[in-house]
Amino acid sequence: MASPAKNRRSIDRDLLEMLACPETRQRLAEAGADVLERVNARVRSKQAKNVGGKPVEVELEGGLVRQDGKIVYPIRDGIPVLLVDEGIPA
Repeated sequence: MASPAKNRRSIDRDLLEMLACPETRQRLAEAGADVLERVNARVRSKQAKNVGGKPVEVELEGGLVRQDGKIVYPIRDGIPVLLVDEGIPA
């Protein structure tokens, strides 16, 4: 079975232009494979927690990374989850 990061879908460019971090309003970009693998490695080792303090238990299929590179917002079933508490430290 392929890892979620290998199955990720690209987000529509027009949609991406309209999206921003819900906390800081910084621009978002698609997270690269390196960022996803770093986060997913922490998920697999049960060390990943989101901003809200809850453990992240499912590997990311994709993500949107904040311009400063500090937070990744998950993409689940092709839908960006842009809730402050759902952000994951990169």
